[in-house]
Amino acid sequence: MNFAWLKRSMPKGLYGRAALILVLPIAVLQIVLAIVFVQRNFEGVTDQMMRSAALELSYLSALVEDAPDLEAARGEIAPVADALAIDWALPGEEMRGYRRAFYDISGRVVILRLEEALPNLRAVDLASSLRRVTLQTETPHGPLTLQFDRRRAAPSNPHQLLVLMGILAIVMTGIAFLYLRGQLRPITRLSAAAEAFGRGRVVPYKPSGATEVRAAGHAFLDMRSRIERQIEQRTLMLSGVSHDLRTPLTRLRLGLSMLTDESEAEDMLNDIAEMETMLGTFLDFARGEALDDPQKVSPAGLATSAVENGQRAGGTVSLGRVPPDEVQVTLRPLAVERALANLVGNAIRYAGKAEVSVQVGERAVVFTVEDDGPGIPEDSREIALRPFARLDTARNQDKGSGVGLGLSIAFDIARGHGGTLRLGESERWGGLRADLVLPL
Repeated sequence: MNFAWLKRSMPKGLYGRAALILVLPIAVLQIVLAIVFVQRNFEGVTDQMMRSAALELSYLSALVEDAPDLEAARGEIAPVADALAIDWALPGEEMRGYRRAFYDISGRVVILRLEEALPNLRAVDLASSLRRVTLQTETPHGPLTLQFDRRRAAPSNPHQLLVLMGILAIVMTGIAFLYLRGQLRPITRLSAAAEAFGRGRVVPYKPSGATEVRAAGHAFLDMRSRIERQIEQRTLMLSGVSHDLRTPLTRLRLGLSMLTDESEAEDMLNDIAEMETMLGTFLDFARGEALDDPQKVSPAGLATSAVENGQRAGGTVSLGRVPPDEVQVTLRPLAVERALANLVGNAIRYAGKAEVSVQVGERAVVFTVEDDGPGIPEDSREIALRPFARLDTARNQDKGSGVGLGLSIAFDIARGHGGTLRLGESERWGGLRADLVLPL
């Protein structure tokens, strides 16, 4: 059997599923108890009470039928009916059919027992008054109408148990919901802390709740500490390597500058400059976004700064559509500036002109850098995001040099914010379109 439709209709959140697990058994239990009570207890008691009342009604009907005339019948039934507290009328106003309210559960049993005890039964009225039973039989002296208290035919206030069960179920379910919320709150806090850490933010978190939740919380804190130590060690290692390599490179540059033949030293000086650029790029990749903390910034200001820096570097960079300066979001400004600088730098290196634009939505802010260059083929875009990847066939390497870390740094910063870097084709410019998507 295919239960896919059932899975689609189930709650998606943990709180909804736990509430369903809690409420469903209580509801089923209440329904089963109500059915058992109504069918076995309530209807059974009504059946026993009606059998006793039916004997009295049958006796009164027999007294009327055996009487020789109407006056004798009245004389026979009057003292007995008064003693039994049964109202009577002979002849009574004609009645037809059986009437009962749709919610009158015991009424079906009452009518059934009256039919068995009174062969000449012609009408039963249980709807006009829920506290009285009115019936009419056919006799030789006319229709005999009998009326008596409903409490003699069925238990009084049978709904009290059902109402009590319902009220207790609601109260206990409410208490269980409060307890359930308290038990799920530590899980929600753990989820929020993990999500914030995935976006590059470290929020205070202390394990609490059940033993299993506390164990998961301590495991998360240990994992977070190990990741932070690993990032710190990577940064320190590459910083140390960069510092150690800059010293001999500086000595080489100094030695080359003392040569009398500048033509011989020019190529080697260019190689040294390129090596220094590579070391700086490696260090930027290792640092990632660890240099600043999240704060409220203007996305338009970040985009404007990236455009101005690109223009100062000699590129043709323009500012596209951006939100007002009053719009602010929580980001790591230095990290985002570094990512935009790499995207704009790539656009300047491989294209003639570029444009930077910003869109702020309810759930994310998107920085877009478009250029009119050769672009990147669709099957190579995933490779372009990898560290040290250089797509010689897709980009014109004669226009600049690089180590293949520009897009990787931007992608790493986006993932540090919990977002991503999407590469596509620019519809306006015809070149590469890079969307830096950062969730809010």
